[in-house]
Amino acid sequence: MKETIKAMTSNVPARQPSNSEHRTTGCFRHLFLAAGTLIILGGCGHPGTDQNSAALPIVQLQAQNLPATASEPDANLIDDSGLDIAERRVIGVYKRISPAVVNITTQVLARTFFYGVIPQEGAGSGFVLDKEGHILTNFHVIKGAQQIEVAFGDETAWPARLVGTDPRNDIAVLQVDTPKEALVPVTLGASNDLQVGQRAIAIGNPFGEFSRTLTTGVISALNRTIEGPEKLGISGIIQTDAAINRGNSGGPLLDSSGRVIGMNTAIFSPSGNNVGIGFAIPVDTIRRVLPDLLALGHYRHPWLGIRYAYAISSGLAKTIDLPVNEGLLLVQVFQDSPLMKTDIRGAQQEVIRGNRRFFVGGDILTKIDDMPISNLDQLRLYLESNHQVGDEVHITLLRNGQERTITVPLAEEPNR
Repeated sequence: MKETIKAMTSNVPARQPSNSEHRTTGCFRHLFLAAGTLIILGGCGHPGTDQNSAALPIVQLQAQNLPATASEPDANLIDDSGLDIAERRVIGVYKRISPAVVNITTQVLARTFFYGVIPQEGAGSGFVLDKEGHILTNFHVIKGAQQIEVAFGDETAWPARLVGTDPRNDIAVLQVDTPKEALVPVTLGASNDLQVGQRAIAIGNPFGEFSRTLTTGVISALNRTIEGPEKLGISGIIQTDAAINRGNSGGPLLDSSGRVIGMNTAIFSPSGNNVGIGFAIPVDTIRRVLPDLLALGHYRHPWLGIRYAYAISSGLAKTIDLPVNEGLLLVQVFQDSPLMKTDIRGAQQEVIRGNRRFFVGGDILTKIDDMPISNLDQLRLYLESNHQVGDEVHITLLRNGQERTITVPLAEEPNR
């Protein structure tokens, strides 16, 4: 069975979608496979009695050792309304943060079967960043939108303009010209010190109908990788069992203090319904991307400039006689790229092995900043998660069996 990660996408109709829409709208393909085994444990029966042995003694529970009633709750944990500390914290988070959560509706133009063009509505969530009216949401919520509208809790709606997008990380920033008193900004927390098991609180607008819905759960895993709108991996993803559904995309994931730790973006679902596995873009990624989106309208992705390279395996190493079993055999780099400006060497010749042609003789990239590299996607995710344009990285290369390290400044990846 092929399982999918489904985005709570902007293409969710403002009204309850049909079953077919649930199956086809906004799917993200899952980048990691999970296999489970159901183990049925046999129950313990009553112990047998050997007629030839002495009767087993029966241990009696002494009534005087049992409390007459369940112990009373600690008075310090329960308030006059019967709420405990955990409940009061969640209620407090909702009261403070829900005014910052908005409902985003979009109108996109879609082609019919007969190539006509008809408008379609979609819905998603977002949250207020500042008093200037900046709203954070997912890129897939507003992708292709001709019109964008942001609704606040008092049912007032304002047209929004697009400020910046980063499709690769599924992040977008909008802006509305609403009175400042209507804007309640969130507080951005941190995600580098999150722990599996800590509380996670989600607020959003599932299905575009149930505005400012709160659900709670825990962080159930960290550092997942999912596929984003550009079919490239987004790393560092937070996994949670807090119930999130279509229309929750772009809403905040919060810690128990009400600080934003992520932005809800996708669910893992074989059926299209919530199964308790949701994913959020970590707030540290948002913090890294946000300044460029506000200033430039796009994010400058760090880039080395490798155009083509072989991911070395033990089989390839044996086939073309390479000195290592892991790394990148460089074939070609882009003109005017950071690597082109060094003395790095690409492929020098061709060899034929069986019915395959290989380009060989280039440098072998084995490490970046002392981290072993085995394929191009791993290299890209490392740069995305740890560096920005202008940073310098240290690359370890093998040439003719000799190892050396070069320092390369990262440039902005061009649009190609």
